[in-house]
Amino acid sequence: MIVFDLSCSQGHRFEGWFSSSEDYTGQQARGLVSCPHCGSAEIAKAPMAPAVPRKGNQLALPAPGEGETMPVAGGVPPEVAQALEKLAEMQAEVLKQSKWVGGDFADISRAMHYGEREVEVVHGKATASQAKELLEEGIAVAPLLFPVAPPDELN
Repeated sequence: MIVFDLSCSQGHRFEGWFSSSEDYTGQQARGLVSCPHCGSAEIAKAPMAPAVPRKGNQLALPAPGEGETMPVAGGVPPEVAQALEKLAEMQAEVLKQSKWVGGDFADISRAMHYGEREVEVVHGKATASQAKELLEEGIAVAPLLFPVAPPDELN
């Protein structure tokens, strides 16, 4: 999956998730991409800043206390930053109960789906085409919302 920051002719910005850049182009050509705020079909890709994940050995900033605000870049409201922090914490808790399988993710997920292996919660690496193939086979997979460092890369 690929995520694009999009904007409409009225200046509204929003995200769009597509299986590929070609998928976005095709959907836009067929008039299937529209602004969720105003319905405009005049959509363009907005400039995006690269997402640079924090190194695995760096500490997260503490969450602000009740009534406090936190510094936020890019005009993101403090409520949104707090929600993202909460999502990151929830993902970290779920991953504690999940097994890292690295680049074998697609093969292991497929084996579990077809009963060739005991079912367990796993996470790992997969290419966009591997993830698409898994979904087309009816295998439930989802991208992680936040980057995850493999266990062998953590200090």
